[in-house]
Amino acid sequence: MKLYAPWEKTFKKVATPFEHFIHAQTTTGAILMFMTIIALIFANTSFSEAYGHFFHMKIDFNVGEWKLSHTLHHWINDGLMAIFFFIIGLEIKREVTVGELSNIKAALLPVLAAIGGMVFPALIYIYINYGTQGAGGWGIPMATDIAFAISALVLLGKRVPPALVTFLVALAIVDDLGAVLVIALFYTEQIHMLPLMLAGASFLILVAFNRFGIHMILPYFIVGLFMWFFMLESGVHATIAGVIAALAIPTRPKLSAVGFRKDAKKLLDEYDTYPIDSTKGMNERQKAILLKLESNINAIGTPAARLERDLHLPVALIVIPLFALANAGIAIDFSSISTTIMEPVSMGIIGGLILGKVLGIFGVAWLAIKLKIASLPHDSSMSQIFGVAFLGGIGFTMSIFVADLAFINNPELIFQAKVGILAASLFAGLFGYFWLRYIAK
Repeated sequence: MKLYAPWEKTFKKVATPFEHFIHAQTTTGAILMFMTIIALIFANTSFSEAYGHFFHMKIDFNVGEWKLSHTLHHWINDGLMAIFFFIIGLEIKREVTVGELSNIKAALLPVLAAIGGMVFPALIYIYINYGTQGAGGWGIPMATDIAFAISALVLLGKRVPPALVTFLVALAIVDDLGAVLVIALFYTEQIHMLPLMLAGASFLILVAFNRFGIHMILPYFIVGLFMWFFMLESGVHATIAGVIAALAIPTRPKLSAVGFRKDAKKLLDEYDTYPIDSTKGMNERQKAILLKLESNINAIGTPAARLERDLHLPVALIVIPLFALANAGIAIDFSSISTTIMEPVSMGIIGGLILGKVLGIFGVAWLAIKLKIASLPHDSSMSQIFGVAFLGGIGFTMSIFVADLAFINNPELIFQAKVGILAASLFAGLFGYFWLRYIAK
C-alpha cells in the first residue's frame, strides 16, 4: 500500500539557488511578522518593564585589562546584524555576477526604479522635516524590506509572473546597496583612523585569500571577525564589515563544470565495477570513490554560494527574529497615536515610504519604458509595477535600523520614526497585495 506523503514531492524537488533564495526570504517574512507582533505585545502589556530591562542588560567580554561592554540590544544591532549584512553582501555579489544585475539591459529597469525609490522618499522626508530636529532621518524611508516584499508576492502565487518577482528582487538588492552606502557615509558620527586602517588591512588579507585560491571558510571567518571588531572601534557602523567581507568571498569554483562531469563519470564507472554485497555493504575502495565524489561536488560549488545557502536559515530563524523582538517593541498610547502620526518625523516617513516609493519606483519605471530606455519584465504590466511599487514601501527592518542610527540619542524621535515605519509598512504591504491580487491585470 502506498503511503500518502503530501510533502514528499516538495522534499524531492531540485530547487535552483534563486528558488532557495525566494523560499528563505518568504520564511524570514513570516517569522518577522510573528516576532513583531510578540514585541508589540511585550511592550504594551505588564511585561513591558521586564522587556526593556532584558534588552538593556550589559554583556561584557574581558581579556585581562581589555574590556568590551555593550547592552544586549547593542550586541544584536551591531553584532548579529553584521551576519544579516553579510548575507546582503553575498546577495548583491550574486546578483551582480550571475543574477539579474549581471545583464545590463535586464538590470536597467530595476536599477533605475530602485534609484528613484531611494531619491523620492528622501526628498519628501526632507521637504516635510526641513529645519526641524528630525531632519537627519532622511535615510529612513529609502529602504525596502526584501523579506516582507517578496513574501507578499509569493503569497500571490501564479497571479504574478516570475519575471515580476525577479524585478522586485533586483530592485530590493540595489535598494539594500544604497542603504548600506547611506549608513556608511552619512550615519557615522566620528571616525578613528587607526582601527579603520586595520579594518582596511583585514579586508586586503581577505582579498589575498581569494586571489590565492583559498576556498576554506575558516580563514575568512577569523579575519572577518577581526575586521568586524576594528570596524566597531573605528566609529563606522560595524555591520558594514559584513557587506565588505562578503565582497571578498570567492565566487569561482575550483573545478569546472566540464571537469566535474568527466571526473564524476569516471568515478561512477569505477564504482560500478565492484560487486555489490548487500550483507557487507560497500568495500573500502567504493567508500574512497564516494569521498572523492563528495570532494568534487564541494569543489564545483563556490564558498559564496555555500555560505549564502547555509546562513539563510540561521539568519531567518535567529538574527532577524531577535532584531525584530529587540527593536519593534514600541509602547503605543492609542489615545495619542493620531498626534504621534502627525509629527513631522512620522509624516515624513509615511509620505516617503508610500508616496515617495510609488513616485520613485513606478514613476521612474514608467518614464524609462516610455523613453524606450528599458522594457517591461516578461508577461507583466504597468499596473503590476504599480502594485510592486507599493510593496517597495515596506521599509521595516532596514528602516528601523537606520532610525536607530539617525536618532541614536533621542528616544522620542526614534519612537515617532518607528510608529511611522509600522504604519507605512502595514498600509503599503496591504495595499500592494490587494492591488496585485484583485485589480492589477
